[in-house]
Amino acid sequence: MSTMQTVTTGLEFPEGPIALTNGDVLVVEIRRGTLTRVASDGRTSVVAQLGGGPNGAAIGPDGAVYVCNNGGFAWHDRPDGVTAPGHQAGDYIGGCIQRVELDTGHVTDLYTACDGRPLRGPNDIVFDADGGFWFTDLGKKRERDQDTGALYHARPDGSSITEVVHPLVEPNGVGLAPDGSRLYVAETGPGRLWAWDVTGPGQLGPRQLLHGFDGFQPLDSLAVDGEGNVCVATLMTGAVSVVAPDGTLLRQVPVPEHDPYVTNICFAGSGSRTAWVTSSGRGVLYATEWDTAGLDLAFTA
Repeated sequence: MSTMQTVTTGLEFPEGPIALTNGDVLVVEIRRGTLTRVASDGRTSVVAQLGGGPNGAAIGPDGAVYVCNNGGFAWHDRPDGVTAPGHQAGDYIGGCIQRVELDTGHVTDLYTACDGRPLRGPNDIVFDADGGFWFTDLGKKRERDQDTGALYHARPDGSSITEVVHPLVEPNGVGLAPDGSRLYVAETGPGRLWAWDVTGPGQLGPRQLLHGFDGFQPLDSLAVDGEGNVCVATLMTGAVSVVAPDGTLLRQVPVPEHDPYVTNICFAGSGSRTAWVTSSGRGVLYATEWDTAGLDLAFTA
């Protein structure tokens, strides 16, 4: 594993990295409420103003960017220079799935509810080869209570949204095996990584515990590499943990400057070992050469 290189700094809690075919990387800035393009030289430009709390993001079959918007956090600036997300924001706008046109920045709210129940805190998203997408809803925390989480499957044309798994405890990262046969979800607080066999479009078999992390290691978003390993951002530890398809924890890859809010990773694709990691608490996007090649996602731009 090579040393992580700083691509850019000063981001406002970056998440949801997407590697574009031209070498740029898209990230959301949760605190800033934007979808932001990061060029290879580190220059940044705002693609779209999303408001609330844009979180996970993915390219859809139409080349648009689909964003999980958690509605917004309260924020805390710690004495050690780390930015930390907190409870539901005072100006919380509600959870939604947003569609963003890359060339114009036009934003559409695609889904705000399922079966009459409002989305609370959509978090991470992955498209399947059939053109649908899975997304998690972590929910929101308030001073005295918090929401129950769920896993959904939806179509990008706005025609269908289904709650597939409920309840889950703070479901965060979601990803698919290279052949699409398994779905993975990380639960934040419990530090558990779950797996399901995919039995059809939007359909899953029984839940299986892939790996439970020792100690206090909450989990964030994830990506699957070309060998089928689940690379899941591990909070407090400040690293990306690599879990084999059989559930073995292979290694943990820390960022250069400790950050308890390492939140996500993405890959450049199957022909490359380049990976990008969001160190959100410190506002940094890193690039590194990974031990394995990446995975081609269902759709790219």
